[in-house]
Amino acid sequence: MTHGRPEGAAWAPLWERDDELAAASHALDDLRMDSTSAGRLLVFGGEAGTGKTALLAAVRGMAEGRATVWSARGGETVTSVPFNVVRQLLQPALVALTPEEIHEYLGDWYEIAGPALGVTEPGGRQVDPQAVCDGLVEAVTRLAHWKWPLVLIIDDAHWADQETLQWLAAFVRRLDELSVLVVVAHRTGGAEGDSARHLAAVDAAAHTLSILRPFGPDAVASLTRATLGEHADAPFCREIWAVTGGNPYETVELLAKVQDSELEPVESCADGLRALNRTPKGNGLVARLESLGPDAIRLAWAAAVLGTDISLDLAARLAGMSRDKAEDCVDRLRTARILLRDGEDLEFVQPKIASTIYRSISGATRTALHGRAASVVTLAGLGAAAASRHLLEVHPDDDPELVGQLRQAAAEHLAVGAPDAARRCLERALREPPLPEIHARVLYELGCATLLTSPATTIAHLREALSMHGLDQELRVDAVCRLSQAFVHNDQLEEGLRAIDEEAGRLGPGPTRLRLQAVRSMWEGIHAGEEDAPGRSRRLAALAGPLTGRDNSERALLILRAFDAMTRGESAEMVVELCDRALVNGRLAPGLGWTDTEWSFELRLMLGGCYAFADRIDRAESLFTEGVRAYESAGWSGGHLALSHAFLGYVHRRRGRLADAERSLREGLRLADRVGEGLPMHWEVASMLIDTLLARGHVEEAGAIADQYGFAPPSASTIYVPDAMSVRGRLLLALGRTDEGLSQLEATAQALTARGQYNTVLAPWAYDLARALAHEDPERAAHLVSDARMQAERFGTDTAIGEALRCAAALETGRRAVALYRKAATYLESSPCAYEHAVARVEYGIAAESAVELERGLTLARECGADGLVDRALDHLAPARQ
Repeated sequence: MTHGRPEGAAWAPLWERDDELAAASHALDDLRMDSTSAGRLLVFGGEAGTGKTALLAAVRGMAEGRATVWSARGGETVTSVPFNVVRQLLQPALVALTPEEIHEYLGDWYEIAGPALGVTEPGGRQVDPQAVCDGLVEAVTRLAHWKWPLVLIIDDAHWADQETLQWLAAFVRRLDELSVLVVVAHRTGGAEGDSARHLAAVDAAAHTLSILRPFGPDAVASLTRATLGEHADAPFCREIWAVTGGNPYETVELLAKVQDSELEPVESCADGLRALNRTPKGNGLVARLESLGPDAIRLAWAAAVLGTDISLDLAARLAGMSRDKAEDCVDRLRTARILLRDGEDLEFVQPKIASTIYRSISGATRTALHGRAASVVTLAGLGAAAASRHLLEVHPDDDPELVGQLRQAAAEHLAVGAPDAARRCLERALREPPLPEIHARVLYELGCATLLTSPATTIAHLREALSMHGLDQELRVDAVCRLSQAFVHNDQLEEGLRAIDEEAGRLGPGPTRLRLQAVRSMWEGIHAGEEDAPGRSRRLAALAGPLTGRDNSERALLILRAFDAMTRGESAEMVVELCDRALVNGRLAPGLGWTDTEWSFELRLMLGGCYAFADRIDRAESLFTEGVRAYESAGWSGGHLALSHAFLGYVHRRRGRLADAERSLREGLRLADRVGEGLPMHWEVASMLIDTLLARGHVEEAGAIADQYGFAPPSASTIYVPDAMSVRGRLLLALGRTDEGLSQLEATAQALTARGQYNTVLAPWAYDLARALAHEDPERAAHLVSDARMQAERFGTDTAIGEALRCAAALETGRRAVALYRKAATYLESSPCAYEHAVARVEYGIAAESAVELERGLTLARECGADGLVDRALDHLAPARQ
């Protein structure tokens, strides 16, 4: 709720909280000094009843009139409601705007953050949760500029929903850039799982973290005398402290009961305090509620079931009483210090009261109330997602309508970026259970909902779905494709391939079977551990050979064949021709677009990679630029966007825009870091960045990236672009770790040769190994270069041939070396790879002692951002000029 605490609220004065109040006062003063000042985060923790809510109320009172203040509160019974607390926090400001103003305010984040905030309808498709979190961070960032000075207060954060806590943990990391004060209170140890992790991140970011302790004897004595009068004697005050343990809430409640009982605050009456202390909690609270009559009980039960955002109207409907009767009950509950009221909104005085009353409701009655609450919420037009938290509590009863409501709620949760909430709904739907004809479909939907978060869970659900009747052929094939993806993500490649083979065996020739064959080839093709790579290549070539690209199954196979041919170093012209056949009018076909989910994301990366290494860099850049824009527009900010940025960066690297490449690749790593740790994508992006930093001459930075991301064997069994182990061998040599570098390059040579992968641009291990062996084993070095030249000519690009000639020149001397360097520079001048051309020009200038060629190379090196090459050219330029 976003209102001030009403008059008459029973709560503790703030004894022994001077340090916390001073911290809040100083933070508020700093906030108001300058709209560009850094924000602050204050976190107050403590056990239940230690005065966190009272402290936040005091901070709110301190800030009101001096700043814009928005507040929200978590609730024990609504932790499963996604975005509940952040909606409480922001909706009051947003609902005051017109739809046009909201659209303008949220900008590019409108379709992503708007549904999560409840201010616009979801688009009906699954949304990336990380993108929604980013959108919420951006939304509040804009609010902070718009409403400065802004104070955000969140109470009972341990009961905030997981989605809100994810946003909060991300937002507080931005406070150095924002002028906003965030104040959070939570119960120590009150959260579990991901919520506890997010809350720990909030605590770690706090500028002030205070754990509130119970009152000491002196504070309790002062509070007792302030409440009962100065005549309260010391033994009586001491007994108040002993009975309550100094817990502020229990102390205030006990003192209120002393007033109600007219007990004299003197030592002779102190024996009665322990009996009175039982009334504000547990059975005593229930007895106090029962004394108010059955109507008040029903209304209190209704409020406890509704949890937070309790409106008087909804509570009255749930309690089955008239408005007038509900008004009377609220008055009685306020007098009994159970409820607070602010206009149409109700709130429990203390979260402990709400929990105690909720737990006091018998199981059968509570279940019935949740069932009625679902109906009340639905009739109020709040939607299936809002009703779903109540449906989760209803006992299974073979109710097809309830299954339908839960499936609808799951779809709504997915559309706002809350897959965990969707999973809970579908798991509950299965317990109903669904009708036999839709049971398999519910399992399929559940498998889809958990694919990105729990591959093992997805495997179990999809396997069960496939074992049942109810999936048509198209859906079965989609389920098998998703199942294979889950197996691969769970490091169970063989099981994934077996699932595809079993389903393909049930199908006759046609597009559906072809899709399964394409998926199988893709999983085999991107994993380096296959035993018969040459055999798979032959089978793929035979399968794709006659295809024209008439549907997406054929187009996928053409891309896979092109990628395989590229890695094997077959004709680049053939690779490009296969890629072009996979496009429609030069663009990705409908259904194969960047945000389409029918086909795996890796296909688009393979397509762009083929163009990049076949010297068609313009096409690769256009493709990956489109990918970045598509994911950013759709709000996908996880691994898909991370790799799109990385591949776009590597296209810059191939083109010779090394500074641009480094920026894109570091952004790719930043995004990958948010997805998780130690993922294959980290190696992919790190490999590209290390390769780029080595080209720039920043060897120590490259080494630091390798250390940060564990860029060392054993690697995942994934094929990397560029080949990661070739990059690692070059890095080790550059760092002066020659023996390790040679060992790495020898192992790389053995592994790639066994797989039949001979592309010397993708995996230039032979050149680095030949240069390293040139003095100690010139015969082996010459053989390596001779073989590499043959492979480069087979691939046929100017880059491949030019790089082979440049390495051959490095093993020669005199006129032979000069001639080869000249030829290499000529080829590379025709290639789109400006950095490689710059290196060739500098090396040609050094060999020929030509100041003109060195100047050309120096200019190219500076344009590329190749700082190490610039220094090398300058070192040789002065003698060449003489």
